[in-house]
Amino acid sequence: MRERALAASLCVAAGMLLAPVVHGDGVASPDVRSVFLVAKSENRNQVHYGVRLDAGCAPVGKEPAFAYWRMLERGPATIEPLLGIEQPAYGFAENRLVARTEHGGRVRVKLAALPSRPIVIDVWEGENGCAATASTTIGGVPASLTSVFVKLRWLFGVDHLVVSGRASDDGRVVCETVKP
Repeated sequence: MRERALAASLCVAAGMLLAPVVHGDGVASPDVRSVFLVAKSENRNQVHYGVRLDAGCAPVGKEPAFAYWRMLERGPATIEPLLGIEQPAYGFAENRLVARTEHGGRVRVKLAALPSRPIVIDVWEGENGCAATASTTIGGVPASLTSVFVKLRWLFGVDHLVVSGRASDDGRVVCETVKP
């Protein structure tokens, strides 16, 4: 019972912390550096997933999505690449360009840890620069994905994941607990 209450509070917190549409972060590149994230129970560090874009906000390359660490334990601006050993947990099982237009496009990814759940990243040129949103199914509902929380099992392994976002039809917070 306590575990369900914790998962429910994490779901609400995740839904309130992130908006489903994320704009570029003001860096010289038009890339959207954080479309969704993975947080874990071990510490405050997070893996962020972004998409490489050209000046017209169209995805760049055959594999436009990328992942990196935000090392919040060291400071809000500290970032590091994923290590090769981390790819099975946080990398991509699939990362491909689906469509490219003059001012946007679509990318399809699957996380290595959740290969049965495709995520579609739509990008476009918005009023404030390039924008993106990630969509998937959460609890059987089409939704904008905001985050995945990984509850680690003591010593080694994953106890469960909490996938969070906002329902596409009415914007309500939706969550799903996934057991590995």
